[in-house]
Amino acid sequence: MTDPHSLDLDLARSRDAADPLPTLRAEFHVPRHGDGEQAYFVGNSLGLQPRGARTQVEDVLDKWSMEAVEGHFRGNSQWMSYHHLMSESLARLVGAQPQEVVAMNSLTANLHLMMVSFYRPTSERPAILIEAGSFPSDRYAVESQIRFHGFDPATDLIELTPDLPGGLFSMEAIERAITEHGPRLALVLWPGVQYRTGQAFDLAAIARLAHDAGALCGLDLAHAVGNTELALHDGSADFAVWCHYKYLNSGPGAVAGCFVHERHARNGDLPRFAGWWGHDAATRFQMGPQFVPTPGAEGWQLSNPPILGLAPLRASLDLFDRVGMPALRTKSLRLTGYLEALIERHLGDTLEVLTPTAPEQRGCQLSIRVRGGHEQGRALFGYLSDNGVLGDWREPDVIRISPAPLYNTHEDVLRFVLATTAWRDTL
Repeated sequence: MTDPHSLDLDLARSRDAADPLPTLRAEFHVPRHGDGEQAYFVGNSLGLQPRGARTQVEDVLDKWSMEAVEGHFRGNSQWMSYHHLMSESLARLVGAQPQEVVAMNSLTANLHLMMVSFYRPTSERPAILIEAGSFPSDRYAVESQIRFHGFDPATDLIELTPDLPGGLFSMEAIERAITEHGPRLALVLWPGVQYRTGQAFDLAAIARLAHDAGALCGLDLAHAVGNTELALHDGSADFAVWCHYKYLNSGPGAVAGCFVHERHARNGDLPRFAGWWGHDAATRFQMGPQFVPTPGAEGWQLSNPPILGLAPLRASLDLFDRVGMPALRTKSLRLTGYLEALIERHLGDTLEVLTPTAPEQRGCQLSIRVRGGHEQGRALFGYLSDNGVLGDWREPDVIRISPAPLYNTHEDVLRFVLATTAWRDTL
């Protein structure tokens, strides 16, 4: 019987040939290495360029050249309603209603806008709970919001320390923290997938715990969107923010995404930083002095959308719509499971996987630590890059390998394992 976890290139290729969801790799530009392509595992940092992105951008440029300002009002892709072309696809992607989502701004800008509305501290409830080791931009934003409202991050920024090996969090620890600090909590802000460890969380349970404690709940889904199946509407978090340049393959600095739950859709009394594109579209061009928000997430828009920035997102969402997140997630489980099994079988003496082994507690990313320590980790990372296998490094000692199911393959995964084995054998 053939060993399913052997280091056999033909076996890996046969897995790809027999996969129920054939790779869409041909729909992407894959960086070259020597005479072939990279094994690119950095979709958790910057996704590959869809081949359709250039067409979408050039269509906007052509429309601009031929129609100029009239491009706002002509055709099915007119710029006045261009962001609506993505609403239904985004809603499907995150498990929301179309009016609950909008593509706008950048992730941290959206986080600040959401906290203007949903972080309303009082002397009794000034605190925000986040995870210790959160992505720096989130921590900066949260700390600055606390200071802006006249409170002290030393007492009102609560950072939950991981209670499990490898920097992981148990659900019990999250529940204890929310219960313990509940009377002081104004907001729980939690990631969908923790960026350094790759741990995924039960977001509906966290939202429920926050609400039961009298706090609101926001989510940073930068590493979850396009990676895990989401159900934001049913999960009942008050808001969520994310970027589109990682698993959504929409280009460096791509326009980000935002979710506001339906129950807040028509609450015109919510404080917000208003801008004219968030004004009700029916009366926006009357240019009146009174701000009347558009119902739903669009009511938090500030300026007219950057059409050239949104165009690549259309190309990417077309691919997600073609396949669907359930099928992509199933393939992701196969690829990452294969990666984990090969590491356990052939590299257990060399690598330690920090990411949870339970598939429901991770996305496609495995965070890996070289057992020899920081210097050995940097040495392996450099060796992989030199040999056309690209992951990314996160201090102090983590290599992240993320097989994105739209374009990574079993052969890519085997290339990582073979290259790591070759490096180990040189020691």
